[in-house]
Amino acid sequence: MKDYLFLFRGGLDFTTASPEQMQQVLMNWKTWTEELSQKGIYGGGERLTRNDAAVIKGNAKRVSSGPYSGNEDIIGGYINIKADSLQQAIEISKGCPIFNFDGNVEIREVAKM
Repeated sequence: MKDYLFLFRGGLDFTTASPEQMQQVLMNWKTWTEELSQKGIYGGGERLTRNDAAVIKGNAKRVSSGPYSGNEDIIGGYINIKADSLQQAIEISKGCPIFNFDGNVEIREVAKM
């Protein structure tokens, strides 16, 4: 099996969501990751904050506060999963709760060094 990284963008805006919405979304994520764990393919992950973010670019090492033009650009979290192929990783990602709020998942194979 190969390792894949799921990068999550968009989805529910936690800065404007009600406590009830946040609780429901967090429970949906917990249920999904527990299902992946039970299948033995979940390798961990975390939600990311919007605090203290920076991007360092180019030879000049220019620092900016982030590459974000909107909520859909912000990487809100990540998980690692195991799958036999990119196609299988795509199918696994389709169960992700982020799609309930029009978010997206970028899937990248992890290169072994």
